Amino acid sequence: MLSDEVWRDLCSQGVPRMFPERSLMLRQGSPGTHLLALTSGLANVVCREPNGARTWLAFRGPRDLLGEVSVFNGTSRTADVVALTPCAAVVLDAERFVRFVEERGLVMYLMRQALARMRESDIHRSELQTLPSVVRLARTLLRLAALTDQMADRNAVRLTGLNQEEVAQSIGVTRNAVIGGLRQLRAVGLIETARRVIVIRDVAALQRWAAAD
Repeated sequence: MLSDEVWRDLCSQGVPRMFPERSLMLRQGSPGTHLLALTSGLANVVCREPNGARTWLAFRGPRDLLGEVSVFNGTSRTADVVALTPCAAVVLDAERFVRFVEERGLVMYLMRQALARMRESDIHRSELQTLPSVVRLARTLLRLAALTDQMADRNAVRLTGLNQEEVAQSIGVTRNAVIGGLRQLRAVGLIETARRVIVIRDVAALQRWAAAD
């Protein structure tokens, strides 16, 4: 991750903007004229296929950059970014961002970030092929807790904004399978659920559950 100082300096290069829950932050197919530095909230990255289907790609949280690939490649955006919760971000002009990266010597950081995201995708594909759906569900909930910087609160992690269909897409199962998985985790006291709210009651126990294969 960027140091606190560099992150603050980066954010000072742009204009703050708020995105309401469920709003479109970046549109697939649009030119890479700018990118976003996400400062709070949770976002969903999805690709719209020609047949109308939507493929889940990633969740993103605070201190993630959104849309930087199209900026550096000079290509149109390959996915939509949607605010799952109210999000705050800094809008960074493409040319100004590239200049900042060059002046601060951040090219290696961006390469490491790209490699980390590739590894993230590889792990996700491997889990889809090898792990039971309820284990994938547990791991996804823990990743979301880490992404939203709540892992320090071991017994009251509150995840909001997600619907069951989005959770299903992220772990490669049907909505009914997610309902069953949530019911299973509730039955052993690991989580509580409400409409678009999942509360992790025992992070350590959920981690043990997620470690099973």
